[in-house]
Amino acid sequence: MPRQLDTTDPLARETAAERVRLADLYAALRPDQWAAPSLCAGWRVREVVAHVTMPYRHSGFRVLRGIAAARGDFNRFADTIAHSDTARHSDAELLAALRDNVAHPWRPPGGGQAGALSHDVIHGLDVTESLGLPRPPADRVRHVLGSATPRMLAYFGSDLAGTRLVATDTDLALGDGPEIVELPAVDLLLRVTGRATVTR
Repeated sequence: MPRQLDTTDPLARETAAERVRLADLYAALRPDQWAAPSLCAGWRVREVVAHVTMPYRHSGFRVLRGIAAARGDFNRFADTIAHSDTARHSDAELLAALRDNVAHPWRPPGGGQAGALSHDVIHGLDVTESLGLPRPPADRVRHVLGSATPRMLAYFGSDLAGTRLVATDTDLALGDGPEIVELPAVDLLLRVTGRATVTR
C-alpha cells in the first residue's frame, strides 16, 4: 500500500484539505481560465498546477537530474519542466494528478509537513488570487505563516526587521518592531511572499 499523509498530524490534515479545496475549484475552471496569467511571472494557471503536481509525476532522480542540467538553479529547472509538462499533459490530466494525490506524503527537502502545506497554499493563491476565487481559511494560512522560518522569508526576499505583521481574522502575529501592519492573514502571506495583491 502506498505511503499516505499522517492524518494524526494537524498540518497533514490541513494539507489534504487544501488540496481537495483547490481541486474542486480547478474542476470548475473554463479553458480560458486555465490559460490565464497567475501571480507567478511567466506562468499561466496550468503551469502552476503542473508545478504543484510535479512531485507526484516525476521521480526524485528525474528532479535532481533536471536541477543538475539547470546548473543547480532550481527556479530555472522548475520553469522548464512546468512548461514541458503543460505541453505534454492536458488540463484534465493535471487536475487528475492533483485530485488523485490528495493524501500524497511528499514534503519539500528540509521543509517537513509545514513546507508541504506552505507549498500548496502559496501556489494555490497564485491561482485563486489571479482569478478572484475563494481564499483559503484564515486559520490554514495561520499555520503557514506561523511556521515561516528565516530560510523561507529569505527565499522570498522578505525582511521583517522593524515590522510586526498582525492578522485581523485569526490569532497570528509575525515579526517584532514598531511598525505594525494589520491585514487579513491571506494578505499578510501575499506580502511576505512578494505576491501582487488583487483588490477585492
